[in-house]
Amino acid sequence: MQLDQMKIVVTGGASGMGRHFSLALARAGAHVAACDLNEDGLASLAAEADGLKLNTYTCNVADETQVEAMFDQAWQDLGGLNGLVNNAGIFRDGLLVKKDRNTGAVRSMSLKNWQMVIDVDLTGPFLCTRALASRMLENDQKDGVIVNISSIARYGNMGQGNYSAAKAGLVADTVVWAKELARYNIRLGAIAPGFVDTPILQGMKPEVLEKMLKAVPLRRVGSVDSIFAGIKFIIECDYFTGRCIDIDGGMRL
Repeated sequence: MQLDQMKIVVTGGASGMGRHFSLALARAGAHVAACDLNEDGLASLAAEADGLKLNTYTCNVADETQVEAMFDQAWQDLGGLNGLVNNAGIFRDGLLVKKDRNTGAVRSMSLKNWQMVIDVDLTGPFLCTRALASRMLENDQKDGVIVNISSIARYGNMGQGNYSAAKAGLVADTVVWAKELARYNIRLGAIAPGFVDTPILQGMKPEVLEKMLKAVPLRRVGSVDSIFAGIKFIIECDYFTGRCIDIDGGMRL
């Protein structure tokens, strides 16, 4: 499929990579439905996208009722949907358990922080993928593309047990859903970014970032454009499905 044929939902579309994806898709001629919890971010996105085909929706992707309502409205507003970028994600980092060297007190990752990440980063893509696929089937609409944004953390990153589990699970579901939806010509692909130049990395101390980049063979962070290039490839390559593309500068955890 070509980008200008897409009527596509982008979750987490108000900031970071999601904002870039939303604008890049719209500038390429796609009709974009950007959703996020950040209403101010969505308002500024809409202003920046003035003149482009971009609609905004407030939605918590971890809430089934909100997801269903958002997809109903987007389907109506865009005259159908044929694409989805599952980009929304959060971090709640922490070790499983840790013993304080001075006091001997043992701290652990809270169930709340575990569940919040699983809800947004794994259940959210499940709810959104199900919502899109079911509406396409109900309307006898074939030919669709879904891109799941995973992470290099899918290989297991210390201090990110919740995030690693969610991102690894998302790649596994990419394989499963690709097999299940192939009969309807709905393709799925995943992208696992490494360190990307987003506000999160930009806010790091230079010495911390420099230390992190020693693990990257290319010795630099990736651009958001390099991640979008992966999305563009998955959408346009009609023989690609059920695979994950690692865009990480050659980094290994």
